[in-house]
Amino acid sequence: MADYDLAVIGGGLNGVSVARDAAGRGLRVILLEQGDLACAASQATPRLIHGDLAVLERRAFLRVRAQLAEREIWLRCAPHLVRPMRFAIPSHADERPPWLLRAGLWLYDRLGSRSRLPVSATVDVTHHPLGNALKRPFGTAFEYSDCVVDDSRLVVLCAVDAAERGAEIRTWARCVRADRDRIWRLAAIDRGRRRVITARALANTTGAWTTMVAETVLRLPSPKLAALQMSQIVVRRLFETDNVYVFQNSDQRLIFASPYERDFTLIGTVTHAFKGDPAAVAMSAGDVAYLCDAANRYFREPVEPVDVVRTITGANLAPLRGGGRDGLMMFDDRRRRAPLITMFGGDLTTARLRAERAVSRLTPHYPMSPRWTATAPLPGGDFAWEQFEAEVEAARQRWRFLAEAEAQRLVGAYGSRLADVLGEAKSRADLGPAFGACLTGAEVRYLMTKELARFPDDILWRRSKLGLTLAPADRDALAAFMAGGPDAPPTKGSGETGTATVEPGPIRR
Repeated sequence: MADYDLAVIGGGLNGVSVARDAAGRGLRVILLEQGDLACAASQATPRLIHGDLAVLERRAFLRVRAQLAEREIWLRCAPHLVRPMRFAIPSHADERPPWLLRAGLWLYDRLGSRSRLPVSATVDVTHHPLGNALKRPFGTAFEYSDCVVDDSRLVVLCAVDAAERGAEIRTWARCVRADRDRIWRLAAIDRGRRRVITARALANTTGAWTTMVAETVLRLPSPKLAALQMSQIVVRRLFETDNVYVFQNSDQRLIFASPYERDFTLIGTVTHAFKGDPAAVAMSAGDVAYLCDAANRYFREPVEPVDVVRTITGANLAPLRGGGRDGLMMFDDRRRRAPLITMFGGDLTTARLRAERAVSRLTPHYPMSPRWTATAPLPGGDFAWEQFEAEVEAARQRWRFLAEAEAQRLVGAYGSRLADVLGEAKSRADLGPAFGACLTGAEVRYLMTKELARFPDDILWRRSKLGLTLAPADRDALAAFMAGGPDAPPTKGSGETGTATVEPGPIRR
């Protein structure tokens, strides 16, 4: 008898979504990730939960309807991570005519007819806060509703939920060989030790590594795929409104400028073909200049490459033909051979649905519970999205030492599970050592014991984005604290904080 019903290779959004769905249906699941969760393309997305206007423009109406249905599911199941926002498209004389934008957004509203989000509207930006950051020639903008999400945190919470439903999540565990017969026999290097695992089915969800894993680990023919690189830049905050700007660039691409971690703006995405090692993907100077130029067509304040404080880039795969914007899933269950699922690509919005369909293909092989993820909240998401501000206020009433911005961040990360992080603390001193103005020992211990964090970058870039403002001295103190393990006692003097800075530094993935 096999150790597990399903082994999943790859800890990006596709992998953890498959593990979560399968574990919730009663399967014995193990997930192997060679690094940290969401350490590649899953932390380099546009961070949008949306229906994709570019897809609508190509008249893929059914696809957009499905995306908008998934948007409602995410709002219901992850109200702390998925935040509704108003998106604004300034009307540019050289791009799509206003009547076309107005008609497209009217149709967008109809395709998302079950939504409780506000419908689209035309805005005179000469007398509206939206226009304050824009150059003067722009007089009209079109507003509509969509959502933003912390992509890497979404991955982490899917993994946490999978683990709580019985899945074994092994980070820093690399599968080096997989032999296929009636069951799969996997050899893995799990945190320095060799381990043999048997499973009745296998899912290859390794993203940009899909071809390499198929050829060298599974030793099976690989589908013909194209690698794509997605890149974004982070600059200081360019506008005060809590909106996402959608810019029509001269090449017909849509470029998004989003509020990012309160004090910054995220601009992206530029996508093009990629060749090379996906572990060493880096954003080129040309891509940085492209996004700066796109922003400078609209924003009054100029954006130059020297203003970029962080670049975010990753690689993923797509079929050579047929588009594959929703990703691709292939299922192989040839006779007398254990089933193989290969899944890659796709956007954040439809990840849950892709995983649900993939796991459902295993139904003929062994019984499982019905589909369930459309109604089950992620950890901390058991409240209505309209109650987010009420949750923030309740947190400030319970932990009176929290400033509003800090409470917003904590509720946005942990939702109703914030009490598991802060406990019965009466003052900031009760939370242990401080690393910068926001991160405390209590939060670090929680992330290490409950959310699989092992190293400082796991916390600073994937379970949060506090790396944007943490000083080098605080980073070193955090590393020393984590090296002692989650049960280490507080160190004397470690509550001192350094000056918050933004490091241009090398490109981080």
